[in-house]
Amino acid sequence: MMLVKLPLLSAASLDDFIAWRCAQPVSRALFLRHVADVARRLPAARFIFNLCEDRYLFLVAFAAIGANGQTNLLPSSRASLHLRALSQDYPDSRQIEDQDIESWIASAGGDAAVPAVSDLPGGQVVAITFTSGSTGRAKPNHKTWSELLSGARQARQRFGFDRTTHIVATVPPQHMYGLETSIMTVLASGASVYGGRPFFPEDIRAALEAMPTPRVLVTTPIHLQACVQAGLRWPQPAFLISATAPLSAALAARAEAAFGAPVLEIYGCTEAGSIASRRTLDGDRWRLYDGFILHQGCLSGAHLPESVPLSDLVEECGEREFKLVGRREDVVNIAGKRSSLGYLNHQLNEIDGVMEGVFFLPEENNSEVQRLAAVVVAPALSERQLLAALAERLDPVFLPRPLLKVRGLPRNETGKVTRAALLALVSRPVSSNLDRQS
Repeated sequence: MMLVKLPLLSAASLDDFIAWRCAQPVSRALFLRHVADVARRLPAARFIFNLCEDRYLFLVAFAAIGANGQTNLLPSSRASLHLRALSQDYPDSRQIEDQDIESWIASAGGDAAVPAVSDLPGGQVVAITFTSGSTGRAKPNHKTWSELLSGARQARQRFGFDRTTHIVATVPPQHMYGLETSIMTVLASGASVYGGRPFFPEDIRAALEAMPTPRVLVTTPIHLQACVQAGLRWPQPAFLISATAPLSAALAARAEAAFGAPVLEIYGCTEAGSIASRRTLDGDRWRLYDGFILHQGCLSGAHLPESVPLSDLVEECGEREFKLVGRREDVVNIAGKRSSLGYLNHQLNEIDGVMEGVFFLPEENNSEVQRLAAVVVAPALSERQLLAALAERLDPVFLPRPLLKVRGLPRNETGKVTRAALLALVSRPVSSNLDRQS
């Protein structure tokens, strides 16, 4: 059977811009030259850890690795222990970072010839993404070129991405959400992307201001909250996209007021990629991307090679829409009584004076009754006051022991709070927890 080959770049003009670096546009022609330069210098290994943080350099490396027939390894964390463990799983691998790509581009001969657009086999595994490890060990997910292109085309159809769209993203490109919205969208739809990775509100504001209109901000709830609280005057985007964690209607309303633009959400998972979207203020129903079929909590259709069970419990609303009910692993059974972590977190965060907090189930011990733990940011409340407020809302068996007050939750690069980080936090001496900064 003949292998179908698909182009690395959309059919946009090579004179069109693909990225903006240092306030200067980068043409698609120059991008192709950079890809060719890097492809010649990549280490001879089957797998390449693409650790670039600069989004343009990541884009060049991602494309060069794919054009070489190699595979991008996209870890969910840059922590040295995590990378060391993955290196043992993938012994035929090497790591590349920003300085590698920058030096290879700078040392290139400056050949003015524009290489032809590469075609990649549709079945080639160009990337292996990893789950965030929120509830345990990160799991690998193989992504073929045809699957990634199909996902990008669905996003283009849903959000109208085209050669006039200019994207600013705060989420790492190694994350599946960041990969789809700021890398694959650029390759597949003709859009351009801000080359850096803005993090603080002022950086995000400057990045938006540096981009032509129409511009789109791709971000996370934690970044969106920081932007709203900063009180800056924002360059108006066409719309904002948020993902990686649920976005409250209250925050969405404040963000729409601050930016003067609609706030949209993407729902997805590492296993399947993005599968649905909604405007937060329009209600709690998610609308599936075209081609997907959801039945009894399992997703199929579109570009998926096999059915994917969702980790969330959902309520199907006809053929095209659904509501989120909670996560499957959220259900806890304490002393014969059942609840969900989502419900407990909601009750905790409803307490006046709580900025944010999270319940979790610690490692099992030898005690007869397992207890929940909670980590809370509430500067004006004591632990006794917090427990008293929770006692008014919850059955006594769900009151957390321990309850730790911290200055900030231990979030990773995408704003998620992992189980491993929470377990590490509760294992620390009590006196050090209040000194912890997120």
